[in-house]
Amino acid sequence: MKPFNSLNKINLEQRKATHEICRLFNKSPSKGNLKRITGLFANSGSGVIIEAGFHCDYGSQIQIGDRTFININCTVLDAPISEGAITIGSDCLIGPNVQLLAVSHAINPTERLKKENFTAPITIGNNVWIGAGVIVLAGVIIGDNAVVGAGSVVTKNVAANTVVAGNPAQKIRSI
Repeated sequence: MKPFNSLNKINLEQRKATHEICRLFNKSPSKGNLKRITGLFANSGSGVIIEAGFHCDYGSQIQIGDRTFININCTVLDAPISEGAITIGSDCLIGPNVQLLAVSHAINPTERLKKENFTAPITIGNNVWIGAGVIVLAGVIIGDNAVVGAGSVVTKNVAANTVVAGNPAQKIRSI
């Protein structure tokens, strides 16, 4: 995990501006406000649908493939550096209340006093279904065609063509 300072002036200003764009979209999820949201991203494919309740911190390192659907109340804690990138493939289904958390804090209490954030990328392959209320932690890769059961907490990589569920998420079966 790579450290970064989320409290420096530049990052505070960028987060404030991004939060305002998210607030406007969530208040009025029009095509124009969706365009403002996807305009924050490093890349947003064609046919992407994002429902109201979407929140991200920076947006600049988010990439979304074609025809991906993000349901209501999705929280994406991303970072302004490439190590905090969140990549979502094409044809993905992201359920309601999903959290993609590429940012964390130090476990050591002395280090945590520095208020630094730590980040590691999240990569979600193509044609992945992430069920309602799933939490995906920093550094996780979810392979193509995988399914993550509702309410799961994904702490480790998920192989392609598998179904996982639980807290922590564990393999249920192959597809």
